[in-house]
Order: sequence, then C-alpha cells, then structure tokens
Amino acid sequence: MIDHVVPGTRQKALEINLSRKIYGSFAEIGAGQEVAGMFFKAGGASGTIAKTISAYDMTFSDAIYGAEESGRYVAESRLIKMLNREYNLVEMRLAEKRGADTTFFAFANTVVTLNYQKTNIGHGWIGLRFQLKPRGPYNDAVIHVRLHDNNALQQQHALGVIGVNLIYGCFNYPDAPERLLESLMEDLSTERIEIDMVRITGPDFPHVDNRLLCLQLVRNGFTNVALFGPDGNVLQPSDALYKKHILALRGRFRPVTHVNLDMLHKGAEQFLQEPDVDPEKVVILAELTLNNLRTGDEINEKDFLDRVDILCSLGHTVLISNYQEYYKLVAYFSSVTKLKMGLILGIYSLEQIFEERYYEKLPGGILEAFATLFSRKVKLYVYPAHKPHSDEIYTYATLQLPEHLRHLFHYLTANNKLGDISRYDGSLLHIISDDVLASIKAGEEGWESKVPAQVAEIVKAKCLFGYPCERKSVEKDEKDSLVRSE
Repeated sequence: MIDHVVPGTRQKALEINLSRKIYGSFAEIGAGQEVAGMFFKAGGASGTIAKTISAYDMTFSDAIYGAEESGRYVAESRLIKMLNREYNLVEMRLAEKRGADTTFFAFANTVVTLNYQKTNIGHGWIGLRFQLKPRGPYNDAVIHVRLHDNNALQQQHALGVIGVNLIYGCFNYPDAPERLLESLMEDLSTERIEIDMVRITGPDFPHVDNRLLCLQLVRNGFTNVALFGPDGNVLQPSDALYKKHILALRGRFRPVTHVNLDMLHKGAEQFLQEPDVDPEKVVILAELTLNNLRTGDEINEKDFLDRVDILCSLGHTVLISNYQEYYKLVAYFSSVTKLKMGLILGIYSLEQIFEERYYEKLPGGILEAFATLFSRKVKLYVYPAHKPHSDEIYTYATLQLPEHLRHLFHYLTANNKLGDISRYDGSLLHIISDDVLASIKAGEEGWESKVPAQVAEIVKAKCLFGYPCERKSVEKDEKDSLVRSE
C-alpha cells in the first residue's frame, strides 16, 4: 500500500474517504475541528466520518468525558478519556451493522493554540485508536506536539495536517513503524511543529519498541529530547519536568560505574540542601547526548537500549538530547520549569565549558552562552578527578584557565553558580569508564569491582558492550572438563 510518490495531505484524506473499510469518529478540543475539516474538504467524507464532536466549554467537556484531577484539559489523561468514550460508542452502535467488514477508529486531540496576546506556547495531545482487521482488537497511537507557527490559524492548519498524517500512517504503514513516524511530518517542517513524544501500543504492534521510536524523533530532528522513566516507558518531557527542580548528570554510561553513581548521589545530596530547592519536586536525570550514542556516523540501537535498560534498572530517569553544549540544555530546561536547576559534571567537562572555541558562532561569544548557562536558577556541581599520571586531585578550586577568564570564574564562584562536590569517595577516582569498557571487551578479570554488582550481572548475562560471552563459555567448558578428568 506504500506509494513511491508521497501523496499530499488532501490526497491522503481522499484515499481514506474512498476506502469503505475505514470508519470512525473525530473528537477535537481547543483548535477547531481541523482534522475532521481536512476530510470534509477532500470529498467523500461520508465514507469515513461517523461523527464529529468538539466540546469547547469546560462544563460540557467534563459532562461528556469526566473531570481531570489535575484541572488541565490539554493532557494525555484527557486524550485517553476521549479515545475511550468515542471508540466505545462507535463499536457499540455500529459493530452489529458493519463490524464484519469495517475497521473502526476514534481520532481525538486536545490542543491549545497561540492566544491573542501570544503569551503562551501552542501544544497538544493527538491520538488514534484503531483496528487493523474487522472485529479485531484495537491499537493506540499517541503523540504530543509543540506548535511553533506565529499565529493561531497556521497552528490550526499544522494540526490538521499532522492529524491526517497520523491516521494515514497507522492504516498504511503498520508493519513499518519508522516509515510511519517519518510520514507524520510530510507537508510540514520542524519550524512549524515538533513531535516530542510518540507511543504506539496494541496487539498488532508487538514489534514496536517505543524507546527506539523516540530515539528516531531526536535523530530525525523532529525534537531535541526524549525521556524514559525508571520503568523504561516513554514520557512526555515537558509534562514530566513541568514545575520541577531538575538535576542532570551527562555521561556516556558505557558502562555505568561506581564513579557515575557517586557523582549522582553526592551531587543530589548537595542539591537537596540548597535553600531554594523543594525535595518533593526534584527530578534527577541521567542524560545521554545523541553524539554519545554514535559509533562513527551511525547510532547502534542495541547499544542505546542496553544503556537505557541498565540506567532504568538502577532506578534512573533517562534523557536523550541533541544538545551538545550545556547552555542549550539549560535553555531547554528553562522552557519547561522556572525552578532551580543543577548540573553535575566532572572537572574536565568544566574545563571544556570555558573553552571559547565552542562559542565562536555566537555574536556574544562565551558571555552570551554563560548568560544562559549560569542563569539565576542554575548551579553547577563539579566532581574532582586525578590529574593524568598523578595521584594529585584536580578540583574546581584549582581549575586551570587562561588569565583573561579567571575573573569570570571568580565571579561565578562568588555568586554560588559553581561548587565542588565535597563529600566524594576518593577511593573511586582511579576508575575510568574507557578503561572499564576495554577490560569488558577483552574479557579481563577485575572490571566487575568497578561497576555496581547489578550492572556486572546484566553485562555478563546479556553479553553487553562487547563482553566475549562465547569465549568465556568455551573456557568454562574446558575448565570443567579438566576438573572432571582429574
């Protein structure tokens, strides 16, 4: 069913309208009935649309779908209630009449577009519940979008296009989830709309790993961040981080070592002691940049999943970002929360932050970047290291900087923008991730003591990071055979 020539939005809507096997309802809140409107304008909509509804008034909306505990109407919970009700109604009223030869669906969205004063950010939840076989089970596809057009009419149009793309993609590319994801942005651009969360679930999609789909969002430039909870499930970043204190540690985590955990734990201890931090509102993130997932020019998806699995098994929330520079990461965090934030980093990463070559493309150079990085609500917590080929400990207090940057460093220190992690475990400073990884690949003994026991077990059990399971198995068999012969 996949055409070599990508059809336009109107052609997609018309193709669905002319298919007598696809039939369902549309429920849209907050931006007009833009998706249903696309099908009406394409012609032949009676072949697709059983009903459209748009409950704008909150009282009407609550009467139909029930009230939200959070009081927020642009929320995934509201979207799911809409899908539940509308899909159940379609099946209840039409299953007997046409269920034998029809695949039913319910499309829903709950969106806020740019207000008249342009003081808000347009965003919304979009979902489709759908069958792939008559009388078959239903599946769900849910996305969250951020709308970037500079007026409400353009945002509404973008919403209509992506809604058509979602319906068309789910019915035409169910066996090619990456193609389905790519198709969502057809007739659109990332300047207009951003997809920052996707989740496809259901009996017809056992082959889909939503973590890989979210990685593809970042890799394709559809968004700059993807977030996974400790249970491994994908999260919508701005919802999960909304009104939270954010503390993040950037690393490769290949593998997670005792040093990584000491940085997280000791950094968190100091962050929680800050007078303007509410411990009940803190989210701690282990962050991987897209660049840290690359092997050459490619991203090894298995390696990515291995690292996410290990971090989640240790109880961590994992962020994947496309922000190479720390100041861009802070700028993103500042767009979703106004509360205090913290970054945990090693002393050599702090050295890199002060390298002016990274900011040559900015008109204001390093000062422009630092205005964002060290905003009023940000503090950096610096973990020490051994100096190369020495037992001397290198801390932020002895940071080696060019003379013309020393005053800037002292200003940041005096204003509590920088601080060392003072209660670090000095016995761990000899652990270097690259050395541990090399030992794992070589099948050497002793690397296990440099990582948490749980990590060592997972690496060996799943043969991660190049661990030579086959060779070890042969060596064990030979040793057992020798013992028996003796």
